Amino acid sequence: MTVTPPPSRSAGRATATAVERASTALGRLRRGRLLHPAGRSFVGETVIWGTPGPPTGVALLDHPGRYRTTIRLSKGTPTPGSWPDVLGLALRLHRDGGRPFDLLVSSSGAAPLLRNLPLPRRRFTGTYSTITCYRAGPRRLWLAALADPDSADLGRSLATAAAATRTDTPRLVLAVASAVGPWRLVGQVSLDAQLSAAEDAALAFDPVRNLPPELRVAGPLAWLRDQTYRGSRRARGATAQSGGSTATTV
Repeated sequence: MTVTPPPSRSAGRATATAVERASTALGRLRRGRLLHPAGRSFVGETVIWGTPGPPTGVALLDHPGRYRTTIRLSKGTPTPGSWPDVLGLALRLHRDGGRPFDLLVSSSGAAPLLRNLPLPRRRFTGTYSTITCYRAGPRRLWLAALADPDSADLGRSLATAAAATRTDTPRLVLAVASAVGPWRLVGQVSLDAQLSAAEDAALAFDPVRNLPPELRVAGPLAWLRDQTYRGSRRARGATAQSGGSTATTV
């Protein structure tokens, strides 16, 4: 997949180098993940029901399927305990014989004007969206994970979220929308056993390059995001995805 740099080629290369080096330096100072360093990871499963109404043009969303999934809940800053923070949800859908689909979403509002904004929140059960859009052919799409009203609550801290998976199987609902359209429910994610701290530390995602072939991240933030993750990956010494995949990592 090609991520479009700024218009000037020479300026783009210089800016890319500067952003990557800055991200690497910050990551080394943090001695871990540059983005969303505090988190808990889980094994799980994603069931895709298919897209209701007009298809998105993305086969993984439009056609029913079942995928082994690695899930990470995280806090962005991170603030202590149950203090408000921009919460993160990372999903890796493992696909047999193909590159995984890494979906990273942040706590946001559900309404059209709010799905573009990361919003601090206390509870891990709620709306998470991709903030920036994807393109599938001429279409602009936003993806989200929404609260399942029939699911166990994930609570207000990483500890309570982990505890919920020990007594139940919490769920979130996957959805897709246009810039101003309503969310259309396409599937469900279930959280199961928690991974060890070592497995969480080794886990790495690439939300820019690990995408279905029909999907690409759009807008200037995609380019910035790509360079930031490259720097974070370099600081961590990550060279291969966890879970046996060989694609690029963050």
